[in-house]
Amino acid sequence: AGYKLQPLSAFLGQPAPPAAPPIDFPKFVGDDPFKTDFPAYLDFLLQFAPEVPAEKDLRAKFATIGIVPGKPFTMPAVIEGKVATELGVKEGFEAIQKRRNEIGKRENGWQISKPFGDRAFYNGDYTLRAAAALAGIYGNDPVEALYPFAAADDKGEKLDGSKHNYTITFPAGGFPPVNAFWSVTMYDGKTQLLIENPINRYLINSPMLPDMKKNADGSLTIYVQKKSPGQELESNWLPAPDGPIYMVMRLYWPKETPPSILPA
Repeated sequence: AGYKLQPLSAFLGQPAPPAAPPIDFPKFVGDDPFKTDFPAYLDFLLQFAPEVPAEKDLRAKFATIGIVPGKPFTMPAVIEGKVATELGVKEGFEAIQKRRNEIGKRENGWQISKPFGDRAFYNGDYTLRAAAALAGIYGNDPVEALYPFAAADDKGEKLDGSKHNYTITFPAGGFPPVNAFWSVTMYDGKTQLLIENPINRYLINSPMLPDMKKNADGSLTIYVQKKSPGQELESNWLPAPDGPIYMVMRLYWPKETPPSILPA
């Protein structure tokens, strides 16, 4: 029916606490400074992440190369040190991308995995933790949601809206097995951002089913392409970019009884 947002102090009828000091976030300049200036951003972010016992040795290792929470990082003056730092960032990011692309199992072009969890779940596997954030940050545990994603078709070829039209077909009674709801969201394969399109549609989800056109056998086909499939089928159109495609399916509260996507 509605909700009200208010500070805790107002809810408790108490004086408001002093305002926190403003945070001077570093500016992002260029195409992707996080790749090129990673140590400086890590220095900045670590000051807001309290050290836990399991990371004590790791923090000490960082300090030996000048990565200290809240202390500005200085690129090594000698060319060898500068090159080593840049290569380390490059190789590290490539390892994260590779891990993201290999998480879980692939079925009909969809990569199905369960890469999200708490600190105990990752157990020091920072490559998996970073790969999960790269695939889709802030994901839920598998019991709450699963996120199959697709950047390739059922033959393993890269999805590309500038070259092909695609379809996703659910057989009659064969929608994703969830207790809550499901969705398929379209992103630009280069940026993983939403796609501007003429009908302002960025996803197709289960609440939209009553307004979608079913096939004669009761199945449902979603048209994944950059141009409209025609007015008659536009209710089933998921607009695609004019280039690489990255789709994410969100399955909220997946069923644990057959048919089920669990265990992922």
